[in-house]
Amino acid sequence: MALDIEKVEMIIMEAEERLQKTTDVFRSDLSSIRAGRANPHVLDKIKVDYYGELSPINQVGNVSVQDGQCLVISPWDKSLLKTIEKAIQVSDIGINPTNDGNVIRLVFPTLTAERRKEIVKQVKKMSEDAKVAIRNIRRDCLDSLKKMNKAKEMTDDEYGAYEADVEKAVTKAIEAVEKITADKEKEVLTV
Repeated sequence: MALDIEKVEMIIMEAEERLQKTTDVFRSDLSSIRAGRANPHVLDKIKVDYYGELSPINQVGNVSVQDGQCLVISPWDKSLLKTIEKAIQVSDIGINPTNDGNVIRLVFPTLTAERRKEIVKQVKKMSEDAKVAIRNIRRDCLDSLKKMNKAKEMTDDEYGAYEADVEKAVTKAIEAVEKITADKEKEVLTV
C-alpha cells in the first residue's frame, strides 16, 4: 500500500488550477460591468466583422478614456466606423455611440443611487456564483482523494493532511473573490 504521490499531486494541482481560473474569470466578468466611469473593458466582449473575421474592438482601433466619462474609439480603418457603431448598439452595454466620421464616442452617464444599488446586487450574485463554483471544485477534489482513501491507496492521516491542503487553497480562493467583490462594490458606490 504505497501512496501514489504523483496521483495525489495531480489531483491537488488540477484543483488549484481550476480555483485560479475561477477567480480569473470572475475578475474578468466584473471588469465588464460599468461603474459610472468610462472603462474600456466594457467593450471586451464586443466583436466586429473585420474583413470576414470577428475581432475585438481593441484589435481594430485605439480605445482611450477621454475625460473619465467618455470613451473614444479610433479605428485604424475608417470604413469600420459604421460596423463598430452597429456592434455597440446591438450589445447589452446600454450606451449609445456617437459617430462623428472620424471617431466613435461613448459617453457614460452618471449612475443614480438606485442603479448603483442594482449593480452592487448583481456583483454580489456573481460573487456568490463564483463561490459556489469554488466549493464544487473542492467537492470534486475531496471526492477523488476519498476514493483513494477507500481503496486503501492512502492512510486516514495522509487523507487528513491533503484535505487540509485543499481547504487552504479553497479558503485562499474565496478570500480572493471576496476582496475582488469588495473592491468592485467600492468602485460602484464611489460617486
